[in-house]
Amino acid sequence: MSQVFEGYERQYCEFSANLSKKCASASLLEGEQKKQKVSDIKAGLDDAETLIRKMDLEARSLPPNAKAMLLAKLREYKTDLNNLKSEVKRITLAGANQAARDDLLESGMADTMMVSADQRGRLLMSTERLNQSSDRIKKAEEQCWKQKTLVSQFFKTYINSVSLSCMPHNT
Repeated sequence: MSQVFEGYERQYCEFSANLSKKCASASLLEGEQKKQKVSDIKAGLDDAETLIRKMDLEARSLPPNAKAMLLAKLREYKTDLNNLKSEVKRITLAGANQAARDDLLESGMADTMMVSADQRGRLLMSTERLNQSSDRIKKAEEQCWKQKTLVSQFFKTYINSVSLSCMPHNT
């Protein structure tokens, strides 16, 4: 195996370990510190990608028997680098998602608990008004049934009286 490749490999492993640690610490940060850490990580990713390209060139310049083994290692390193890039995207999007969430919750209220309590209170008031409206509708429905039965009885009585008055008297 090439000593040059081994040197690049050691450097890449160090970069990868450092980038993993930086990703873990960046996910805990907020605001400007997080942005700074992410930009540092992205610079490190660029350096790691450059090392992988150098390893690729070195591996392709070797004889076929050594080349196959080194290219297999290189594929693992590329996969590792892609995983690190995905982690950085996730960290970046998590910050963006949090900002969007804060905007949606109400920009004037920074405290999520206050917003949650306020929304809960509004929901309870709306539920109470809905229940009152439902009760009024049920009462109106009952009155409609009572009126219907009264009107029905009235018409029955009226029809009976009309039919009795219209009947010929046998005298």
